[in-house]
Parts: sequence; structure tokens; C-alpha cells
Amino acid sequence: MSQGTASPEARSSLAQLPGGIWALGFVSLFMDISSEMIRGLLPVFLTSVLGASTEMVGLIEGVGEATASISKLFSGWVSDKLGKRKTLALLGYGLGALSKPLFALAPTSALVLAARFSDRVGKGIRGAPRDAMVGDMVPTGLRGAAYGLRQSLDTVGAFTGPLIAIALMATLHDNFRLIFWLALIPGLISVLILLVAVREPPHEAPALQAPLKFSDLNTLGAGYWIVVAIGAVLTLARFSEAFLILRAQSAGLSLALAPIVLVIMNIVYAISAYPLGALSDQIERKLMLALGFATLIVSDIVLAIAPNLPAVLAGVALWGLHMGMTQGLLAALVADEAPAHLRATSFGVFNFVSGIALLLASIIAGTLWEMAGPYATFITGAAFTAIGLFGTAAAFAINPTISRD
Repeated sequence: MSQGTASPEARSSLAQLPGGIWALGFVSLFMDISSEMIRGLLPVFLTSVLGASTEMVGLIEGVGEATASISKLFSGWVSDKLGKRKTLALLGYGLGALSKPLFALAPTSALVLAARFSDRVGKGIRGAPRDAMVGDMVPTGLRGAAYGLRQSLDTVGAFTGPLIAIALMATLHDNFRLIFWLALIPGLISVLILLVAVREPPHEAPALQAPLKFSDLNTLGAGYWIVVAIGAVLTLARFSEAFLILRAQSAGLSLALAPIVLVIMNIVYAISAYPLGALSDQIERKLMLALGFATLIVSDIVLAIAPNLPAVLAGVALWGLHMGMTQGLLAALVADEAPAHLRATSFGVFNFVSGIALLLASIIAGTLWEMAGPYATFITGAAFTAIGLFGTAAAFAINPTISRD
């Protein structure tokens, strides 16, 4: 599919992006602060305070992300057919904010699983309509930049949240539960920005009149399904970041500093996501994807063999670079390959398939860790990534129109 004819200046200029893209970015930023204040501490809270196993950590992370992905499938479908992108996004962000106190109240890992489930349902409801709004707001030739910018702002929140958690752990003397309560505040700010500052673009009338039916998926082309397959393989190779935290802890990272892992990963992610997203508007996107796969392979190998904490953190930084190379790019590819009237549905299906892959990956990672330790976990991730790299090259050879000519 063609990627548009916007000039290089338009493709690379932040000034060309509408204010709604920035507003959605700040919505994501504050919700990520809220979520990552909890997530950066959750693996340590589970294992050190509640006595959970790494298998339970993997299950909680996998079920949480799979739940988000299943929710995205249905919210995207409803968004396209009812023309309610902002309404669904508000519902999802509101549920995400209000679920935060559940973590503070949970006395067992089973109730943490329930809290994580509720939080991820909110993420699932908002994800596909929000991503579709980004695609609705900008022309094709600016989508790499738009998704990259939103992802960069999102990721600023993803490293700010753990930094706040570290400061609060020191100030509040490792009071996990009070920090989980305080995470509610940025979540509510996120909802307020979305309510006041984001204006939903108009939708095509035929989409509003069509009956609700999944047979619409039959109209999506081969290029779209190839992108879905690539996203699933990449996700299967990249299990939950909870295992990055546990790997750093195994290398000597102290309890109070556990969130620094997400800080390092997300700083690299935030710095790289926009420029690499904008670059993908100008070069062959298959090249950027291949580099992203290769970077993940190197990251996995470093994390597998790292002899000390600095080496582990270097592997974490490479993990963040891989995310910056691939996540906004995959979103842009979905938007490019999907027809406008099915854009939210297309994001929902993409995220549903990727979420199932993440569930499997996290369960596999937790089991491998319990049986054979971190080396086996990360080497297996590298092997999956290598398989995915070769598969992606074959897919682009079959359908070269997916990437920029």
C-alpha cells in the first residue's frame, strides 16, 4: 500500500502534527506515570512481600496483557461501527485510573491478579479507539511521526512513573501500598486532559450505518495480516518487562531501586521512538523492522550472559531501543494497511493477536526461569527473535508493497 506523498519537511516536522496528537500523547503520559508507579514495584512486591513465585509473576503479567488485547478487539470493533472513539477512550482511561487502589488493597497474589485484570481491561477499551484517532487525525505520510510522538510522550510517563516510585519508596520507607494509592492522582489527570483537550475527528458515514459483524475482517488485505503476524512473532519473542526487573534483582539491584530498570528502558524508548518513527516515513520500513529484531536479539544475549548489574542494565537499554524501533512503526503499518472505516477494528485485532502471544511468552518465560534460571529464559527469547527475523524477511519478500518503495 502506498505511504503517501508528503514532503520530507512535512514528514519530519513536529509543527505539522495537530494539537490533538500532542493532547493524546499527554493523556498517555499521565496514565503511564500512574501505571508504572505500580508496575515498577509490582514484581518485587509480589515476590518479596506476598511470597509469589516467578511463575505467578509471569501468569499475572501474561493474563493482564492478554486481557487488554481481548478488550481491544471488541472496543475497536464497536468504535468503528458506532463512531465512538473518544467515548470509549474515556471509559477505558477512567477504568484504568479507578483500578489503581485495588493494588493497594490486595492482600494476596490472587487479588493482585484481579487488580491487574481490571487495570488491563481499561487499557484494552481505550487502546484501539485512541490509536485509530491518531490515524484519523493525520495523513498517511505523517503517521510514522504521529505514532512515534504519541509513543515518545507515553514513554516519558513510563520512566517518570518509576522515578516517582523510587523517590516515594525512599521517602515513605518502602510503603508499597501507600504508593499504589498515590498512583491514582496522575490517572485522574489523564482522564481530565482527554475530556477537555481532545476533539474527535469526524468519521465516514458508511461506517456508522453498517451492521455489527465480524465478516468485515474478510475485507482486510494480505498486507494487513502479514503485519499482524509480524507483530505476534515479535511479541512472542519479547515477554513481559517484569522479567527485566527480576533479572536486575538477581544481579544485585536493591529492593528500593527496582523501578530503575523501567526508567532506563523507557528513557531509551522515549528518546528513540519519535525520531525513528519519523525516519520510517522516509525509508523502507522493512529495514527498520529488521534492525529492531536484531537489536532485540543482542539485548536478549546480553541479558542472558551479563556477569554483573551494569551489563544487565546495558541489556535493558538495548531492549528499550528495540521498542523505539518497532512499536510506533508497527502501529503506522497497521494504520497504512487498514481501510479508514475499519481502522479501530484493525488495531483491535492486531493487539488481540499480540496479546495472546504475550500471554504465552510470559508463561513460558516464568516457567523457564523457575526451571533453569534467567539464562535459559533470555536465550530462548533470542532464538524466537531470530526465527521472527527470518520470517519477517520472507513476508516482505512475498508482499513488498507493505514497506515504503
